[in-house]
Amino acid sequence: MTRPAIRNRSTQDSSSSRAVTSIGAPDSPKPVPTPPRPKPAPPATVLGYSPFPIDVDARQFGLTTSTMRLKGGTVLVRHGRRSDSSTATILLHGAAGSWTTWTPLLQAGDATARELTDLIIPDLPGWGDSPAPADASKLGVESMAELVADLARSLGYERWNVVGHSMGGFIALQLAASETRATASVGLVSATSFSIIDSVRHPIRRFAVLPAFTALLLTMRILRVAGPIGRGLVRAVAGLGLLRRLVSPLFSRPSAIDATVVAALGTEVRPVGFVLAADRAGSYDAATTWAQIRCPVRSVHGDQDVFVTAADDERMLAAISTCRISTIPGAGHFSQIERPLEVLIRLEFAAPLPNTCAEHVLGTC
Repeated sequence: MTRPAIRNRSTQDSSSSRAVTSIGAPDSPKPVPTPPRPKPAPPATVLGYSPFPIDVDARQFGLTTSTMRLKGGTVLVRHGRRSDSSTATILLHGAAGSWTTWTPLLQAGDATARELTDLIIPDLPGWGDSPAPADASKLGVESMAELVADLARSLGYERWNVVGHSMGGFIALQLAASETRATASVGLVSATSFSIIDSVRHPIRRFAVLPAFTALLLTMRILRVAGPIGRGLVRAVAGLGLLRRLVSPLFSRPSAIDATVVAALGTEVRPVGFVLAADRAGSYDAATTWAQIRCPVRSVHGDQDVFVTAADDERMLAAISTCRISTIPGAGHFSQIERPLEVLIRLEFAAPLPNTCAEHVLGTC
């Protein structure tokens, strides 16, 4: 998997602000300064569980907020840390998320001198600060992938490493299948896949496979029909302090999640968008489409992820010949929040993983 460029901000700033002086005779040559290098990755457990809050200030990360009016709709995007590379690092959030769900990952990178560059982090249409398009057909997986490609090219990039969480993983894989030359690599964080598709198509028959998702989808369908009453109910639940309990299945240790994470999820509870995303997934031919992918694909998910099953891993490996999968201990569905440094390492932003056979990944060899 091709790694995005990584620069050490603190080391570079300090080295560029001081003159290098020689020691010894006046005519002795000045030593050549050693280029800054990323620090070795500490064990992922050093940062602990859910070590960072959600941060809504893009400027804290050296990012610019822009409104992009594209063919597929209007998108607000956080971007920046530009280098001389023509390859972007695109981070795609999931349903009930926004660009801010990636801020713990950025903080983990900065804390370990692994600052990611050439970032493009959009709020997908209908989520975060991006308005939903008037034409609901533009919210399909294929249309979303086209919009992301248009966004990257509009910002001056020819290629990209794309990382998607949950629903964003769906879009990342579609992007890799439709843009085989431009997509350098795919990273998946708790990507929803085959079991979600089956559960949307057959909610009663498949209830036992992903009960948490099926129950959540049913709730969202009810809230969508309720309209303003449903939105008021969500606000009331948040006001009573019950939201943490409701989102607890999504996390390995819900009591340890920062309050900003819970608040962000409450803000992004959008029943109409969630149901539309689920329905689009239910009609998607994943196996046929993903078989077209040629770039490296690295998939990670928590060992307590209620939306991903062992069967999903098997089917993903069968569909995508370039895929490698690993699990993150002590994480649920939001690994980039729960174990952000571990995600960085597993996706090879920080350090490569050995190529392992599918049987080893599944623990059968």
